[in-house]
Amino acid sequence: MLTERRPVLLAVLTVVLALVAAACTGAGSSGPPDASAGASDAPGATPIGGIEHPTGADDVILRYEEGGGFVPAGFFATETPHFTLYGDGTVVFRNPAAEPPPPVGSVFLMNPHRTATLDAEQIQELLAFALGEGGLAAARPEYTNDLVADASTAVFTIDAGGIKKRVSVYALGLDLPEGGAGADAPARAAFSRLAARLNDFDQGGTVPTDMYVPTAYRGVLLESPGIVAPDVRDWPWPELTPADFVTGDDTNARPFPSRTMTPAEIDVLGIEDYEGGFQGMVIAGPDGKMYTFSLRPLLPGETD
Repeated sequence: MLTERRPVLLAVLTVVLALVAAACTGAGSSGPPDASAGASDAPGATPIGGIEHPTGADDVILRYEEGGGFVPAGFFATETPHFTLYGDGTVVFRNPAAEPPPPVGSVFLMNPHRTATLDAEQIQELLAFALGEGGLAAARPEYTNDLVADASTAVFTIDAGGIKKRVSVYALGLDLPEGGAGADAPARAAFSRLAARLNDFDQGGTVPTDMYVPTAYRGVLLESPGIVAPDVRDWPWPELTPADFVTGDDTNARPFPSRTMTPAEIDVLGIEDYEGGFQGMVIAGPDGKMYTFSLRPLLPGETD
């Protein structure tokens, strides 16, 4: 269980409640909270006296993820949130700046996620930080910047303290031209503080955590005509065909052909330590076509 940062809860709540009150009256350059915000009446929400939030094991109450930008398709296909806090106190995270494992031939492995369980006081402190110093209580839904091209977008999700919204921040963390952030500079600075804390949640590995071991994965198969690799694999799944990898429907907008896969189906590939996922595996299909196969771990609450 993580034990860092345990301030006096009453003081934390006083600060956060003041910030939320200011946000609800339109104070601050970042504007009011999302219109969807409202007091939580979900069964099992935290009692009065704390920052209310859903308490289910699959309920996302704080998340930080990043997407978009000028990156290869395989990267898009395997993106996962950098950090997620669930209602029962489970955290699952991975530092995007950490050095990845060495590649295995043409296969690029990714670091496994880490996991820990926060107690009630630690949950409250982290939510207080996110809403207050991290800027989410008063944040607008979107922050853009026309001075930057091909950058990624940071997305924060919060469901706590009567505030439920997603905040998208384009080009967060990039050095903008002087004055380029304009009136949004204080808000962007707050989001950067929050991102830095969540990215390095285990403080460089000095805080004890466990490796997150997924129970299922998303396998992504992309047709790749003309691709050349020294370690092309034969099709490894006699019970599957490329047609079993499908894009999402109207309720599941997966842009790439994929399917949910078990660890047993991945084991046959002969790759060790794949818990964090990988990119770039080249497979010769049974239809005579060449494919690249990428693997994304499924997080709690995800089914495909």
